[in-house]
Amino acid sequence: MTKQNFLKGTIILVVAGMITRFLGFINRIVVARVMGEEGIGLYNMALPTLFLMYTISQIGLPLAISKRVAEADAKGDIQKIKQIVLISLCITVSLSIFTSIAMYMIIPYIATNLLTDQRVYYPMLAIIPIIPISAVAAVIRGYFQGRQNMKPQSIAQVIEQIVRIIAIIILVQLFAPYGLEFAAAGAMIAVIIGEAISLLFMLQMFRHHKRIKIRKQIFNHLKTGKQTLQQLMSIALPSTASRMVSSISNFLEPILVAQSLALAGFQTVQATKMYGVLTGYAIPLLFLPTFITHSLAIALVPNISEAEAKNQHKLIHYRIHQAVRLSFASGAIATVILTLYADTILHYMYGTTNASRFLQIMAPCFLFMYIQFPLNATLQALDLAKQAMWNNIIATMIKFIILICLATNPSIGIFGAAIAMCVGVIIGTIFHLITLYNHIGFKLSLYSIFKMCLLIGLSFWTGWLLMQVFSHSMNQLISFLLLLIILLITYIIFLFALKFISKEELQQLRRRKAV
Repeated sequence: MTKQNFLKGTIILVVAGMITRFLGFINRIVVARVMGEEGIGLYNMALPTLFLMYTISQIGLPLAISKRVAEADAKGDIQKIKQIVLISLCITVSLSIFTSIAMYMIIPYIATNLLTDQRVYYPMLAIIPIIPISAVAAVIRGYFQGRQNMKPQSIAQVIEQIVRIIAIIILVQLFAPYGLEFAAAGAMIAVIIGEAISLLFMLQMFRHHKRIKIRKQIFNHLKTGKQTLQQLMSIALPSTASRMVSSISNFLEPILVAQSLALAGFQTVQATKMYGVLTGYAIPLLFLPTFITHSLAIALVPNISEAEAKNQHKLIHYRIHQAVRLSFASGAIATVILTLYADTILHYMYGTTNASRFLQIMAPCFLFMYIQFPLNATLQALDLAKQAMWNNIIATMIKFIILICLATNPSIGIFGAAIAMCVGVIIGTIFHLITLYNHIGFKLSLYSIFKMCLLIGLSFWTGWLLMQVFSHSMNQLISFLLLLIILLITYIIFLFALKFISKEELQQLRRRKAV
């Protein structure tokens, strides 16, 4: 099996992420046009509960598996790798069954009393089968990440999105005549089908690439795996606590938004529509660059872990700087485009411009989100998950306080939720930077910050000039695409001129790292 170095592994994940994001937007466009703002609201109200169940059933094991497999692989300890996989599978499968049963029991209460819209019951019910599927998939992904082979999960992501789009086109249209709640349930079932096919592919790749025989001496490995279990839990539990904060935040967010808007005097259907515009139209666009930053974060964990084990402190600092620099570079262009061309993008994608104000307000703030992913991954890799958890808790509490204060004001309404999200993102990122400075002395130099400001400033100026030049033809898709191509080419020139991408990094992509 071929390993990839940090940049090559990141590129593989980025390419897969780019394809899946593109396919994902096709998926969202189909769903948005078929179900509308209200249907999207129901769909997105159900998703946070699913993510919370994910976190509970996986308890942070993917990260722990990745780190421990990488350590065992470096020592050539094949039996240790087998033990890690077996113990992880037993834990995740058991927890996923328990979580599925618990979710089935609490769904009626959540739908009726917390989300204030009983129609969300059916979408939430439909997603239960995905919990055990995703639990097994998480273990396999962690194994491949630990072996520093990013290809299987990358291909699986693309397969999942293709299957999901096909299924969603069929199922949403099939269930739509019975009501929006059934259309949303159909969309959830499509997610399950995509995840299941993706898992089958990864299992096939695991059988093809594995150097371990899972079926032999299973019980012996489990009985003697106390130390391995402790090693996994030492990473998994703190990581889970941090992820739980995020998942609980996502779970509570639609509840707090719904309740706050109700206190402000908005009707249930109206509140659901507004939340659908924010989370169905604006948020996916804002999270578009995160496929790059998430890829960097995944590839960063085994690299940072290896460097820490070898006491290579300079390499740790270099990797963090590198990840932050590349994350900012990927997010800055998205910020410029979404801020300047919000109306045009929304019109072509969704046939509505209702979310344009959200994009203009939130896009500049989400620059902090893009660099938060590698910072959080670094904290996890350095066994600073507890500190990351407290950073997230404080940021989340501040976000919720602002959300309640602003969203309950009739004159602010749903924009209070958008402002609160921005504040939470900024505070969380700043806290991560402070934590890294306190523990390893990492900090962004004034020169790096100046280059970031210069890059975003030059890009905004270029985008504004192009908008003036193409002002009379912005309503033509070909002209708008030409504008974006010119802006992207200019932006790439800025990246090389300001050395956000170096020649040395391009040369690293040619290097092979084999087992």
